Amino acid sequence: MKGWIAFWNILKKDIRNYYLKPPNISWGIIFPLSWTLMQLIRSPDGSIQDLLPGLISMSVLFGTTSMLAVTITFERSGRSFERLLLAPIGLSTMVLAKIAGTILFGMFNAFVPVILAAFLVDLHAVNWGALLLAVLLIAVTSALMGLLVAVSAEQVFEAQTLSNFFRFPMLFLCGLFIPLARLPVFLRPVSYCLPLTYGTDVLRGLITGSSTLSPALCYGMLLLSAIALFTISRHMIRRNWIL
Repeated sequence: MKGWIAFWNILKKDIRNYYLKPPNISWGIIFPLSWTLMQLIRSPDGSIQDLLPGLISMSVLFGTTSMLAVTITFERSGRSFERLLLAPIGLSTMVLAKIAGTILFGMFNAFVPVILAAFLVDLHAVNWGALLLAVLLIAVTSALMGLLVAVSAEQVFEAQTLSNFFRFPMLFLCGLFIPLARLPVFLRPVSYCLPLTYGTDVLRGLITGSSTLSPALCYGMLLLSAIALFTISRHMIRRNWIL
């Protein structure tokens, strides 16, 4: 019970101090909206339904990693994260509490292009329960990747710079806008090691019906990636900040 109380209070504090600030709310709306409009302008003859899976994945990826880079590094420089590590709560509870707000923020970002697309195309055939689960798993894996970067940096600009080293290559390696079949053969193994590849594919299957991988495989790989990234994140925090 004490763990859940600590979890809720950390989450509530992060939402109040970071995610409910007007600049962050506006950024969470403007960023995916601008990418949606940019893709429509770039491909005026393209279908918004074909673009939607990539836009959702990208909105989640950038929303989670950017906000986590701010929250973790800011609290690390202000010494407040160290106080959390000294609190009588489990390390796993603390990590989950710190990424929970980021996950919610990323899911909020994800549905901005969905709401826009709902006015332009018919989305009644979409299985919204399966889509919500896919967005949640993408947000979890993206948040944990952002956490790995954040625990390795001491300043916000360092975390953002390091994040760009994996975010922008992922745009081209995960099938967001370039099909995996069109990638060079030597790059495809890298693509299949990235959790966003499976998240994008399952979203494409749910929205357009043109997935290339099994939905069960995609969900399973996302779940395994989340578990692996969570374990690595705990190890990195324990090694860098505790021992």
